[in-house]
Amino acid sequence: MFKDVEGRMMKKNKILFTRESESLRELVRIMDNQGHRVLVLWALDCGNLALKDFESVFPGEMRPRRCLEACERWAKGDIKMQEAKRAILDSHAVAKEIDDEVCKALCHGIGHAGATVHAGSHAIGLPMYELTAIVLSCKMRDHEDAVKEKIDIYIDRLLYWRENADKLDRKWADFLRRD
Repeated sequence: MFKDVEGRMMKKNKILFTRESESLRELVRIMDNQGHRVLVLWALDCGNLALKDFESVFPGEMRPRRCLEACERWAKGDIKMQEAKRAILDSHAVAKEIDDEVCKALCHGIGHAGATVHAGSHAIGLPMYELTAIVLSCKMRDHEDAVKEKIDIYIDRLLYWRENADKLDRKWADFLRRD
């Protein structure tokens, strides 16, 4: 289940998971069958879980938090894309400024979670980077159970949002209402 990840580790790739990773097959299958709003709710929800991990190491660094907050407002139509885009790019910029490889991956994952508002195809970026962070935090050993557990959380949250997205009394930006 993790041979592709092991191969990417051997090659010293920065991102250890891809959309084609065998371990992500079920998650990708479910994601591919969801509407944009479901993916946005899921990505912002799970992005906030990654944010907690990031902030446990860098509590004073606010750019990843501002990214998710701005993208939440963008999804509601309260701000325009340019403002949210700046916040997304700022989250990615944090990754270039810090030395912690785990938190670098989390910043990129948070940026992709926010960018899901723009295009649902960005949603897979969150697991690709956050799962990479998990492997790195395990020192690239004995990571399988932690990765499987996180994938189960992703699937559980995605199924939750699939069932509940339309039950919310929520404001949506015009471009997301057409979903």
